[in-house]
Amino acid sequence: QAELGVNEHHQNEVASYMRFARFKRGLCLKTVDSCFQDLKDSRLVEETFTVDEVIDMLDGLQSVVHSEVESELINTTYTNILLLRQLFSQAEKWYLKLQTDISDLENRELLDQVAEFEKSEYKSSNKKSTADPIKPKLAPLNEGGSELLNKTLAHLQEENEKLKTRLRTIETQATAALDEKSKLEKSLRDLQMIQGDQKNNANQDITELENKVAALKSQFEKTLNDTTANQKFLEEDLMTTKHDLLKVQDQLSTAEKELEKKFQQTAAYRNMKEILTKKNEQIKDLRRRLSK
Repeated sequence: QAELGVNEHHQNEVASYMRFARFKRGLCLKTVDSCFQDLKDSRLVEETFTVDEVIDMLDGLQSVVHSEVESELINTTYTNILLLRQLFSQAEKWYLKLQTDISDLENRELLDQVAEFEKSEYKSSNKKSTADPIKPKLAPLNEGGSELLNKTLAHLQEENEKLKTRLRTIETQATAALDEKSKLEKSLRDLQMIQGDQKNNANQDITELENKVAALKSQFEKTLNDTTANQKFLEEDLMTTKHDLLKVQDQLSTAEKELEKKFQQTAAYRNMKEILTKKNEQIKDLRRRLSK
């Protein structure tokens, strides 16, 4: 079977619309054929006609066929717009923005692919004409897997906010540790200045001061080492948190892609039936007018 490059569900939707379009096309062709048949039945009652009479008949036939074909083309355009409106409405519910490439509508290779798909679908539908005509109903868009994906997305967003809060806390702690390190370094410089100013004092005072300075220096080095280790730990924790944040953001992106795959799961059969009913009424009215 010819493929269109979409999943099985969407391909079935395309096949359903193609059957609807084929039916509408058949009605249009029957209407055009009836225009010619009406001309034969109403005007071609004599064996010979003048040139003016033939021109008049062809002009009238051209006007009727032109009006019918134009009406059908306009209705087809409006039908396609309604179909696009359904798809866009579903996408907007998931905050998605769809884009179309108009140039692909005249791509001969893609058009041939669609024609081949229609042929294979038509053959397949003829083979299945005796099968059960009841089709399974589509699952509502807001239930099942879509609801699960929606909950997953909400959970990931909550985790993302928690990681952001934790990241801000770690950054605050790292800033405080750097401030404490700066204060300790300033204290060390002050002690070294005091040591230089007291060089002329007595040996005992110098020894006591040196001992104090050594003790303070040892304490400072210990505190500095602890602060450096704490800073290194905070930096590693900060890096780990950033990695976790990137991982959650990647999970969010994956969840959004999964949601994008689910967004088009709605049925359009009732709208199509309503449009078909209105068009049949228009065709019946047009036939009555043509008969008159």
